[in-house]
Amino acid sequence: MMSMINTPKILKNKFFLYLTEFFAGMSVMAVELGASRLLAPYFSSSQIVWTIIIGTIMIAMALGNIYGGRSADKDPDPGKLYTRMLVAGVWIAAIPAVGKYIVVGISALLIFSVSSNFLIAAAFAACMVIFVFPLFLLGTVTPSLAKYSVGNLEESGKVVGTLGAFNTIGSIIGTFVPTFVTIPSVGTSVTFLIFAGILLALAFAYFISVARSRSERGVTDRGGRAVTEAAKQDKDRVSRPQNGGAAGDRAEVEGGNAGKKNRHGMAKPVTALLCYLVCCVLGYSDSFAFWEDNLAYEGESVYNYLQVKENDRSVILSTNVLFGVQSIYMKEQGLTGMYYDYAMAAPLMVEGKDPEDCRVLILGMGTGTYATQCRKHFGDMEIAGVEIDEEITALSREFFHLPEDVPVVTYDGRAFLNAVDEKYDVIMVDAYQDITIPFQMSSVEFFYLVKAHLAENGVMVVNMNMRGSGEGSINQYLADTISFVFGEVYTAEVAGSTNRELFASDNKNMLDRFESGRQDLEDEELYAMMERTQGSLTPYESGGTILTDDKAPVELLGMRVIDELIGDEVAYYKKIYEEKGVAGLLEAF
Repeated sequence: MMSMINTPKILKNKFFLYLTEFFAGMSVMAVELGASRLLAPYFSSSQIVWTIIIGTIMIAMALGNIYGGRSADKDPDPGKLYTRMLVAGVWIAAIPAVGKYIVVGISALLIFSVSSNFLIAAAFAACMVIFVFPLFLLGTVTPSLAKYSVGNLEESGKVVGTLGAFNTIGSIIGTFVPTFVTIPSVGTSVTFLIFAGILLALAFAYFISVARSRSERGVTDRGGRAVTEAAKQDKDRVSRPQNGGAAGDRAEVEGGNAGKKNRHGMAKPVTALLCYLVCCVLGYSDSFAFWEDNLAYEGESVYNYLQVKENDRSVILSTNVLFGVQSIYMKEQGLTGMYYDYAMAAPLMVEGKDPEDCRVLILGMGTGTYATQCRKHFGDMEIAGVEIDEEITALSREFFHLPEDVPVVTYDGRAFLNAVDEKYDVIMVDAYQDITIPFQMSSVEFFYLVKAHLAENGVMVVNMNMRGSGEGSINQYLADTISFVFGEVYTAEVAGSTNRELFASDNKNMLDRFESGRQDLEDEELYAMMERTQGSLTPYESGGTILTDDKAPVELLGMRVIDELIGDEVAYYKKIYEEKGVAGLLEAF
């Protein structure tokens, strides 16, 4: 325990220590959630990325616990703990300013040196560089506070238990506040700054209390004797005039030393505050794609990073900084040249109904590209959408001209099907987003549920956005699973992209119906597109691999495809690097 003569007033009451524990726990969880939002635009928000974040943070906390306990036993000085909190606060505040550059820099380095599991390696490296050190420092809080709080063995269990309770309650609040309050309202960058500010405020309170205690009490010398206060010094001069000069001189020297120590003691928090203010100025930005200067919109929702690009021909939505198109709107109202065009074959495959009479449900509405295209080319058909992210729905009305009479329900696609009894002629499943494939919408149980909501001769169309190749690809698993549920399954490769469209039905005449429906089309552009689609349709032969609610390793399967795609993209630049080095790369760019 600390000597009471050296204990600042703020620590004599254990409440401040408990408060420190509370906000430390809150900050750890807030940083963890902020880490997921910082990395998601670059590496996705898949379970794999979450596993990396949680794993690295647990490593940091474990090492911090060990170091904090040993440090507190060796030198039980609270000032060192609160200095570590100053450093952690400044580091966390700096993440919005430099974190994005670190992520991009690490990715650029690893993309030329890692041939497999690139996303795992890059995400892990980014986590280690950006988040391990500040969370290591916060990991020292609990063992240090236990050392400072326990007065005797009789109350050790109670005190440690109370510290643990405050940490847990803080962690709970730190889980909900960023997700439901700060990130949606002010963004990830400001969330980091808010919780960094809380850590700095706690450390500031401690150092101010220490400075005041020294001013009121004087400075303790190495032998444990307190320097006399000014009033006592005056009394000594009167009672012992023969030593008055020496005593007065010593009091002046020690009083001056006290003033110097007070000034030096506040140097750390003042420096940390200045660094924090600099980080607030440099890091106050919602931009993850910092190299882009022509974005129509960039922001965050509870679920996604959102980016809208606009040019003379189109408006594009992406939920990834580096790649991917989730929705597109063609200003000239023509075909998109993307998978939406192929998917428009589905209404033509429904036997017994004209396309304009079909009821269409879109699971994963996005900004409504498929709905807009169907309305334009097939008339005023009845379309409904389900989209879990209401911010995307808002963007669909603002930038993508989704008709107001097309209803969009904010809900999970599978949960929606469980909640309604409606039947549809066409159900479009478009919920797979880069590596982020919801396992609950890829299992055999889900596709049985879709089938139950299809009308007679109804058709399900699925956009599988990572084509893959060979045994064990994510698309093989998905197509095998769908083949287990539906009698007729056909796939079509989308030219010029990594997408593959899958059409499924129990109607054996779906292709004959498609051919007759295609012949009735009057729109020449659409007719040509459907002719191209028909030429690429291939009956699917199942390999027997089935995804279930209990076992659906979609992230690992998707990772294999991502590695292939990245490898194909960088092969050209790797060759230049191998032949000409960095100078050659710079010339190529």
